[in-house]
Formats: sequence, structure tokens, C-alpha cells
Amino acid sequence: MVQTSTIVSISAATAATGLLAYAIYFDYQRRADPNFRRNLRREERRQARAEKEEAVAQTKQKRKDIQQAVDQATEEGYPTGVNEKEQYFMEWVQKGEILASDPSQTLEAALAFYKALKVYPTPGDLITIYDKTVDKRVLDVLAEMIAYDKNLDLAALGGGGGINLSDLPSAGLD
Repeated sequence: MVQTSTIVSISAATAATGLLAYAIYFDYQRRADPNFRRNLRREERRQARAEKEEAVAQTKQKRKDIQQAVDQATEEGYPTGVNEKEQYFMEWVQKGEILASDPSQTLEAALAFYKALKVYPTPGDLITIYDKTVDKRVLDVLAEMIAYDKNLDLAALGGGGGINLSDLPSAGLD
């Protein structure tokens, strides 16, 4: 009777031999057959093109999600009284800090910081603070939100704390 270890050893050796034979065959085809090389290159280009198209589609979807989030926040409205603004600001900054700790919640964290930014009296100063304290991935999304919002007081951004909008991280809005 044949032992189990012998059967396992023979099976492993057969699999390894088959894998080696395929590698040798593949290498031979790659070196000797021009059609095979051409097909490999075509497949490589096709795959690179598909990856690029997927990345573009993801970027467009991300922008669409950001725009929807900003539009929804604008529709909800913002408080007008001083005490309400202060309470609203503190609430959303706190939510933003909690959400920013989770990489899967980047959009939600940026939206929370954006809502706080909308009620802050000098947004330029707050952006400077965000730049020093908030994670870059959240800051990039926040920059896209700021770029999309046409109602944000840009004069307060530029004049409030001496911030230069070109110093903001690039949002990639081509």
C-alpha cells in the first residue's frame, strides 16, 4: 500500500513540473513567435486603457458625489443667529474630526468641515487651521467643495487671514 505522504510528494512534484513546463513554453512562445508577442502587447495596452477609463469614471463619480453633497448642504440651509452659528460650527467641526479618523468616511468628514466653514465669520483663517490640522485626503475633497460652491464668500477667503487660494491643495478640477 502506498503511503499518503508519497502520494502528496508525487502530486506536488507533478504540479511543480507542470508549472515549470508551462513557464518554459510561455517563455519560448514569447521569444520565438512574433504573433504571440504582438498579442501580449495588445492585451497589455487594452488593459492599461481599461484601467485609465475606470480611473476617469471614478473621478467623475467622485466629483458628482461632492457636488451632490454640497447642493444638499446648501438646500438644508445654515443658521443665521450668532449663537446658532457657534453651536452649529462646534457640532460640525466635532463630527468632522471624528469622521476624519476613518479613511472610508472622507467625503462625510469633508462635508462636516465644509458646513462648519460656511458659518465661520472668517473662512480664510479657518482654512489655514484646516490646512495645519486636517488630513490631506479630507483637505483635497474640501478644496473641491470650496471650488464648486459659487456662493462661498471668496473675498472673505482671500482677505480675511491673508490666505492665498493658490496655496490650497490642488483639487484636480481640470
